[in-house]
Amino acid sequence: MGASRSSGTTDELGPDEDSGGGPPGCSVDPGPPDDDGGIPGEPPGSELLAALLDGMDAALCAFDAAGTITHWNREAERVLGWTAREAVGRTGFAGWAVRRADADEVRARLMSAMDAPGRQVHEFALLRKDGGRVLVRTQSAGVRGADGQPAGVYCAFSEVHAQIDLERAIAMSEALLEDASWGVVLVDVDLRPTVVNAYAARALGGSRTALLGRPLGELVVQGVEELEAALHHVLAEGAPSAPAELWVTLRTAEGERRRCWRSGFLRLASPLTEEPVPLGVGWLFRDVTADRLAAQEADRLRFRTSQLHRAARTASECEDPMEAATSLLDFALAGFADHVLVDLVAGERLVRTAATPFDAPGPCLPVSGGAIPARYAPGHPALRSVERTGTVRTSAGAGDAARSWAAERRWPRDAAHALCAVLRSRGRTLGVLTFLRAANRSAFERPDAAYAETVAARVAGAVDLAQVTAGN
Repeated sequence: MGASRSSGTTDELGPDEDSGGGPPGCSVDPGPPDDDGGIPGEPPGSELLAALLDGMDAALCAFDAAGTITHWNREAERVLGWTAREAVGRTGFAGWAVRRADADEVRARLMSAMDAPGRQVHEFALLRKDGGRVLVRTQSAGVRGADGQPAGVYCAFSEVHAQIDLERAIAMSEALLEDASWGVVLVDVDLRPTVVNAYAARALGGSRTALLGRPLGELVVQGVEELEAALHHVLAEGAPSAPAELWVTLRTAEGERRRCWRSGFLRLASPLTEEPVPLGVGWLFRDVTADRLAAQEADRLRFRTSQLHRAARTASECEDPMEAATSLLDFALAGFADHVLVDLVAGERLVRTAATPFDAPGPCLPVSGGAIPARYAPGHPALRSVERTGTVRTSAGAGDAARSWAAERRWPRDAAHALCAVLRSRGRTLGVLTFLRAANRSAFERPDAAYAETVAARVAGAVDLAQVTAGN
């Protein structure tokens, strides 16, 4: 089996003094140390072996071919309370570490590993020195001598609840990093991914291996500063008390896409050091983009409905129908657009009747000095809206063309997105509404077109009434 513990054999044999290791009260004198600091009869390096065994996290004992305990480390002492001096030299566990009724079975099962291939796993109820019982799980395997013959057995054991806790922790880690229904990314102190589970790989738009070691800035186009700031905070201060929602824009093969991730963070520290040494951050997240977009759309719909309600009440108090029309547009503009233009049909052309200021935000007012012709070139979005009797959406391009885009269309210089909605009442086309947004806002989308058409229908009714009134 090799060297025994340098602490020697037992001085006291414990409660059953006839269980092996010499007569009661006897102790075996290990003798003076050899020149190399070892014990006579033991090979050089036995002190190193003892130190290595004592440093193990698992409890370990070993038996020679006759079943005598030859090794007993400090973790075994912690679990059962018996010191190495009390354990080494005993024959088996009978009468001190197991009940006598169980001793033969325990001995047979342990020593059977000497002739069996591989490791054997068993669970036993062992006795602590204070008389308490503890259920342990053992892994035992045979040891062979230089001649290849069975020379003994070594046995590593731990308390079952501790083993189960460890297995649960390992199983939990493996499940999180494989099949979890949320993303798990482990990043090192340099904020580079070291482990990515399947959900996170799909969310980030790459394979689990291709994402490893890459800077987050290569994966996230916008929002990476906020993400890295959160990771730095966790490394320095610890995990935040509540999850955070981060909006990011990802670079994918299909183009850029904007996502919202509900994220939680955990600081990872090494359990093997006295002072906690950061290993990185565990980042857990779920993609909640659909939920957040639905919530935003619901909020937007409630706000717009409220605005239309307030606009209708205000317009109903206006004596002048055109004042009612501009009041409607003032309410509609809030949160929707930066500018609005009202162009009415006059013969074969459109004339500018009301508008918001071109150079600054302001209310929609009738054009000073009366209506003036709108000098729109053929193919202008407002003209196309009138021709097709429908809504037209358009946006500026990129580069130099974007700077001249608004001026060419006779719109305010800051305009970058436009939506033209036709004014229809009693089956007649009365004109067109043009809503404009600046470049710092998103382009008009289909829900925006539906809202603009609702506003246009109400404005058209007021304009129709104004024309009828003026004709009378």
